[in-house]
Amino acid sequence: MEQNLSQYRIFYEVAKSGNISRAARELYISQPAISKAIGKLEDSLGTVLFSRNSRGVQLTEEGAVLFEHIRKAFEELALGEQELKRFREFHMGHIRIGVSNTLCRFIMLDYLKDFIREYPHVKVTIESQSTTHTLSMLEQQRIDIGLVAEPKSQKNLVFFPVMDIQDIFVAAPSYLENLRIREGNDADVFQVGNVMLLDRENITRRYIDDYMAENHIQVNSLLEVTTMDLLVEFARIGLGIGCVIREFVEEDLRTGRLVQVRADARIHKRTVGFAYCPNRASHAVQTFLDFVSRQ
Repeated sequence: MEQNLSQYRIFYEVAKSGNISRAARELYISQPAISKAIGKLEDSLGTVLFSRNSRGVQLTEEGAVLFEHIRKAFEELALGEQELKRFREFHMGHIRIGVSNTLCRFIMLDYLKDFIREYPHVKVTIESQSTTHTLSMLEQQRIDIGLVAEPKSQKNLVFFPVMDIQDIFVAAPSYLENLRIREGNDADVFQVGNVMLLDRENITRRYIDDYMAENHIQVNSLLEVTTMDLLVEFARIGLGIGCVIREFVEEDLRTGRLVQVRADARIHKRTVGFAYCPNRASHAVQTFLDFVSRQ
């Protein structure tokens, strides 16, 4: 479009009112400026857009053709502005969040419950998947935010920490007692017991594998479990020694339903938070991040 948008705006207002003086008052510019802009537009298009008479101006046949297209364009612009205003007033928008089953169950739900109560008009989509997949989808711009354990390489992501988590080994007291009766008090429980870990698709499993390799912890009987919920339940019923996140079993530890099985070396804490690409943060995403920062 070679012509200045302001010239089309002036043409639009003059055509609507049929009068240059009324258009000038509407646009807060002088009548000579209106006439000059119309003249430039007519020269650039090579046609006459208005015919003048004693009552004002009237569209020519060519002007009427142009006005029909300009009218639709400015009406669409007005609708777009109204829609944006609605988004702002009602805090509307769409947020796509990636999160693992474990972090969704134990962390994300609490945030979502309060966020939805405060911003009921924001649409939230949850992609439940592994942290590795979440980070990949962030890079591919298929989601807006990921709730993840802090990645080693953040690339173009911003990481907003929300809490530290501690991985520990736990078991039911009855399981440990039966293990001691069967294997003796001096037996290495990690070698003689049934150790339960998340499957290898989970980033927590990779973290624990590295920890066990670094500390020469050998496991002879290993049970892989797909979710943290199942792992905790299996530990509760006495199926084995499970590696779980301490913050998610605090009640079990307090009541004695589960007890911590201590290894020679403590597992280092990890940080969980929201990762996102700052240059793609929509108004709805920024609203969510501001909400999280207030919690």
